[in-house]
Amino acid sequence: MQTVYYSLMRNLLALLLLAASAKPLPAQDGAKTAAPRPGSLVDSHEGVSIWIEPWIQAGRYKEKFPKKSPFNGGIVAIHVTFSNDNEQGVKVDLQRIRLLVQIGEDNRQELAPLSAEDVADTVLLKANGKDPTSRRVPLPIPVGQSKPSRDAKWTELRDACQNAGVPSGVLAAHSTVAGLIYFDLRGEIDLLQTAHLYIPNLANMGDNQPLSYFDIDLSHGSSN
Repeated sequence: MQTVYYSLMRNLLALLLLAASAKPLPAQDGAKTAAPRPGSLVDSHEGVSIWIEPWIQAGRYKEKFPKKSPFNGGIVAIHVTFSNDNEQGVKVDLQRIRLLVQIGEDNRQELAPLSAEDVADTVLLKANGKDPTSRRVPLPIPVGQSKPSRDAKWTELRDACQNAGVPSGVLAAHSTVAGLIYFDLRGEIDLLQTAHLYIPNLANMGDNQPLSYFDIDLSHGSSN
């Protein structure tokens, strides 16, 4: 009986020492926590996962844009979360991302993402007509002069767009980066029912080895 008692005590002591020596894993440098919302679309390969959520309801914008919303100007924001589970960093060319929309049976167009300045100009300075694929005529900018219409409200909206946008295309090892990408749909939200988000130009930062592109079908998430 005494032998059994001492054996149990030794096992208990070993468990206590093991628990005391265990340490939580340190957070990865450069990682940004951004849990994807339930129901968001996801694609994953080669150690990179991407979640996307189109913001197609006005209420989704209230927290980030309490005053003037891009949605009021016909612009749709897509919340994108990039997660890199590789041992080396990955870079994404954010400017090469395209929203592929089907205008007609034989008419597929590529929409480039808008910068924060583009969003502020579109919402506050430009008439918001239909046809998201038509080319806008830029407002004239007098040489050596600033735009008089770019006032405090314009600056406030631009800054809000920058703060809510994807902060960087550089994904450190084992990190997550998230933010909004803006597209001018001129309010034609139904185009998302057949749209795809095309994300090319991903590469490992160590050897610059390219990764496969992402082509995510938005039709299953356009009603969120």
